[in-house]
Amino acid sequence: MIKSVGDTQIQEKHLASCHCGSVKLELSLPNGIEKPRRCDCSICRRKGAIVASVALDGIRIIEGAEILKLYQFNTNTAKHYFCSNCGIYTHHQRRSSPNEYGFNIGCLEGVNPFELGDVVTNDGVNHPADRSAS
Repeated sequence: MIKSVGDTQIQEKHLASCHCGSVKLELSLPNGIEKPRRCDCSICRRKGAIVASVALDGIRIIEGAEILKLYQFNTNTAKHYFCSNCGIYTHHQRRSSPNEYGFNIGCLEGVNPFELGDVVTNDGVNHPADRSAS
């Protein structure tokens, strides 16, 4: 769990936004940033974001719900949301933990994700949901 990044203290209720500011989120982060990671699945390789997790009730859309677009692929389980104006990925409902959202740490106000240090990379290429039953 990470309570500060660089000079920024992670607030219990921390604001996040897309690049253009059309989408604004309030995240409930009572334990700071939990499970920061990258993923090497096809979409994560392309978006390049460092993400962390919150419970489904841990994200509240304050502004721009109508601007968010949904993208799904493969098993159509995960729900990836991005701003339709600037294209920034803000969050997704996770396939491996559908009771959680993953969120783009780079969208947190005042946070530079490159100040997190070493970030683990999850194996999304070999996701268990993609394996056929033996």
